[in-house]
Amino acid sequence: MTPVSETFVFDTGPLRHFALAGWLGVLKYLTHDNNVLIPESVEAELLEQRHSHASLEQILNADWIAVDQSDDIQYLAEFARYEKRLVAGGRNRGECGVLALGRCYGYTMIIDDRVPRKIADDEKLHARGTLALLCEAIREGQLTVSMVESLADDLLTGTYHLPFKPGGFRVWATWQGLIN
Repeated sequence: MTPVSETFVFDTGPLRHFALAGWLGVLKYLTHDNNVLIPESVEAELLEQRHSHASLEQILNADWIAVDQSDDIQYLAEFARYEKRLVAGGRNRGECGVLALGRCYGYTMIIDDRVPRKIADDEKLHARGTLALLCEAIREGQLTVSMVESLADDLLTGTYHLPFKPGGFRVWATWQGLIN
């Protein structure tokens, strides 16, 4: 089980897609004894998108998600460093904030995008994807395989990218050795 003192910092993608698919409560359930943060850059992305997706309001109004408004010089320097690597066409600023918070404060970053995850891995930062959280919850008896199969299929009906097609979660997770 995840230690009570752990702090999770979420990227826009997981929160956005779980909210759009109606599964945001699962992330709340899985992180309930821990601190959950988003950097201001993630909040800005959500604010920008909320006019076209009303369900994003539930993230912005969630009492279990705090917005980190760090103005620490180390954080700002790290954000700028990641910004040079990741931001293109105004996109990926959320990932920059998540990576900077993870680097500066040792938070567990929840990022599903491949490039920021590779950066985190290369820099030996603690990054996890939502599938890892879900599979851990299955192993710990918090969620069932059937529930996560439904969740994954709902995510795939939107624009979320997962390493399997609808109906493929169980086979993928078993093949990866993430569930029995």
